[in-house]
Amino acid sequence: MLKHFAVALLLFFTLGQAQAQPTLGREYRELSPPQPTDSPGKIEVLEFFWYGCPHCYEFEPVLEPWVKKLPKDVHFRRIPAMFNDEYARGARAFYALDAIGQEERLHTALFDAVHTGDRLRVGDEAALTEWLGKHGVDTKKFTAAYHSFSVEAKLKRGTQLTQAYKIDGVPSMTVNGKYVVITDNMRSFEQLLGATDYLIAQVRKTSGKTAAKK
Repeated sequence: MLKHFAVALLLFFTLGQAQAQPTLGREYRELSPPQPTDSPGKIEVLEFFWYGCPHCYEFEPVLEPWVKKLPKDVHFRRIPAMFNDEYARGARAFYALDAIGQEERLHTALFDAVHTGDRLRVGDEAALTEWLGKHGVDTKKFTAAYHSFSVEAKLKRGTQLTQAYKIDGVPSMTVNGKYVVITDNMRSFEQLLGATDYLIAQVRKTSGKTAAKK
């Protein structure tokens, strides 16, 4: 399920190299039908990811500063991709942490724990709960959220979104329920975000709006 583009990305292109304008059918595709967004009045950008994905982990240091510089008229959200039970367990952890207000604080640390020395298995509830306890999380609140109805509902919604956007690998970027960046043809993470910027500008252009400053 993982995209096998990350190594090739960084080998072939360097940071800051000029890129040609993205083209429909090569660097991005249009969704048919377009999907409704959950960010009224904003241009919604989604990143589909999985904690266990090494490419998603490598993408984070490039993605995070880009997100911080997004204009006010753009709303960025992370969506855990839902392909199988293993992905679902990672998604459950994400939504449970989000429910108790801890996901943003621990997002990078959890990624590090999965992919570096700790080799944490995010789908192992006991191991994850122990790790969270060491990082200042109220484990009783986390466990309650982990098994809550609201998290179950979000898991179902995540499955619907993964299917509706026709996501077949991670990381994947989508723009305003209309466009999906084709990561197979990307040669760097910077090119991936450049295509996303282009699509944001396209949405703004068709709506007749100008960019709102950060």
